[in-house]
Amino acid sequence: MREQLLIGTSRVSLTDYDMWATETDIARPTSKPKHGPRSHATAFPDPPLAPFTLPSSSSSTAAAAAAARTPAEPRSLPVTTRTGNMNPYDLRYADPSSYRDRRSDLAGAPVLAPLPPVAPNPYAAAYTPPPALAPAPAPPVGGDFSRFGQGGRGRGGGAGGFGRGRGGGGGSGGYRGGGGRGGGGGRDGLDTLSLPKPDFRGLLPFEKNFYVECPALQAMSEMEVAQYRRLRDITVEGRDVPKPVRYFQEANFPDYCMQAIAKSGFVEPTPIQSQGWPMALKGRDMIGIAQTGSGKTLSYLLPGLVHVAAQPRLEQGDGPIVLILAPTRELAVQIQEESAKFGSYSRTRSTCIYGGAPKGPQICDLRRGVEIVIATPGRLIDMLESCHTNLRRVTYLVLDEADRMLDMGFEPQIRKIVAQIRPDRQTLYWSATWPREVESLARQFLQNPYKVIIGSPDLKANHSIQQIVEVISEHEKYPRLSKLLSDLMDGSRILIFFQTKKDCDKVTRQLRMDGWPALSIHGDKAQAERDYVLTEFKSGKSPIMAATDVAARGLDVKDIKCVINFDFPTTLEDYIHRIGRTGRAGASGTAFTFFTHSNAKYSRNLVKILREAGQVVNPALESMSKLSNSMGGGGNFRSRGRGGFGNRSGSNSIPMGGRRTY
Repeated sequence: MREQLLIGTSRVSLTDYDMWATETDIARPTSKPKHGPRSHATAFPDPPLAPFTLPSSSSSTAAAAAAARTPAEPRSLPVTTRTGNMNPYDLRYADPSSYRDRRSDLAGAPVLAPLPPVAPNPYAAAYTPPPALAPAPAPPVGGDFSRFGQGGRGRGGGAGGFGRGRGGGGGSGGYRGGGGRGGGGGRDGLDTLSLPKPDFRGLLPFEKNFYVECPALQAMSEMEVAQYRRLRDITVEGRDVPKPVRYFQEANFPDYCMQAIAKSGFVEPTPIQSQGWPMALKGRDMIGIAQTGSGKTLSYLLPGLVHVAAQPRLEQGDGPIVLILAPTRELAVQIQEESAKFGSYSRTRSTCIYGGAPKGPQICDLRRGVEIVIATPGRLIDMLESCHTNLRRVTYLVLDEADRMLDMGFEPQIRKIVAQIRPDRQTLYWSATWPREVESLARQFLQNPYKVIIGSPDLKANHSIQQIVEVISEHEKYPRLSKLLSDLMDGSRILIFFQTKKDCDKVTRQLRMDGWPALSIHGDKAQAERDYVLTEFKSGKSPIMAATDVAARGLDVKDIKCVINFDFPTTLEDYIHRIGRTGRAGASGTAFTFFTHSNAKYSRNLVKILREAGQVVNPALESMSKLSNSMGGGGNFRSRGRGGFGNRSGSNSIPMGGRRTY
């Protein structure tokens, strides 16, 4: 029985080890080292041998000796039985159940090649033999893979869609790399922003009742007041409602307000102004419901100027005193124009905060300090979250076009904003319609409010607008539009409404190629382009404007002769607001509507609106409404779709064809 020596992972005898060391030139050190001068090596004694072990049987000894006499193979990566060139980093070998089972030459697990024996080095550090090599791990899937084992971070997910769409998930991380960031959010990402909870302790009281009834109003009897309201179709609700003012002088506005009114050329207050001014000046919450173009802006703006003048001056870091929320950029800009014009007489500063425009100038205005802020909900929450402003000084809150803001899904943002304002504020709630959801929100925000309704709270069109509904097919729309433009175009402004941005751009390009001076505006246009289109339209340089519902509300352009509904809207409220762009401030106007059989579900309610306004009903529309009624159709749902992204090839840059004379 011969003694065995452990070397690497093999057992060899002492005699065989000496023979193998001689053949492979890895003998004990001598006085003449082979690699470089190592003269001091002879002073070292022979290294001690590893401990001996006794085999259990002679058969195992013979097997070990036979294995030791086998020529050693070079160290190599794992090999298989049939293919000796497997790439261990190939994805095919990471999952044995996917590729190997389908390849007969790769059946079974890879076979490990034996490690060669390694001679001990007396000058080397202690060495622990490595275990048998296993198949290398598969390369990572996801982030960047580095040869040094440092994977990159995966990319974030895609951005969310408009409205309540959610963003895509984040990408996976690389080898040793971190996972990707979360997916992008849609507009509802604003809903998840957490604004700091305000502290309303220690609030200073403020003055908000500035109304002094003039002697002429005090002398009016209740019968005279009722007759005045009945002639102007004014309905009021609430406790201790003030009498309406018949002339500007009876409102007891300060001199700076009277100067602005005189220079504007107004003759007498509109019905909403006549009853709304004394309500707002008394400092109570109020609800105002009136048609578009009835003068609602001045109904809350002039009392707001009086409110600002009675408050302490702003200090460094203070936010605004008056906050006006609007649903669209166009409406916010128009309110800002009126605020700047009337506020200049009292040196009241104002600014407009809305999306789609650079933040820099808006941030500078907020930090400099302004008394009035007109804002859209999304951009205002962005400014609040970035701490560019605060609402601690707001004591006069206006929600303009409240029904439109709810239709656009701004209710969560409105709630976040209102939660930042002191509870004893004065709130003015303005709307053109009074649906159930608008009424529900008003109950939560207002305390003991006045309520004034001009006309009927039901859907009601302006009686000074001539409404013409034509029942045609889809392919007849554009030829009919060209015929209308040829008959109506005399240099006056014409507004054409579309349901989708794609159709808006498509028809605008066709009109320009046919020689019509048309420009388009919708939500996907850059803010600079939208401002340019509105300027060209207002000045009359481009008297035809194609638009989606983004311009349906709040667009105040004088002398719009005609409105054409190329597509019927999805709600009858939008129809009322579209045609309300003409016939403003008591002027007359005309509205053409192209009605197809796909719009049959709106025919019954549309006939009611036409008859209430004293319009002639198209026989084809009336027969369609009867058929819809017999089939149980005609519901007026408030769900609102959204068009596609449209063709962004630049409909407004299409060169016009032969210019038409008109």
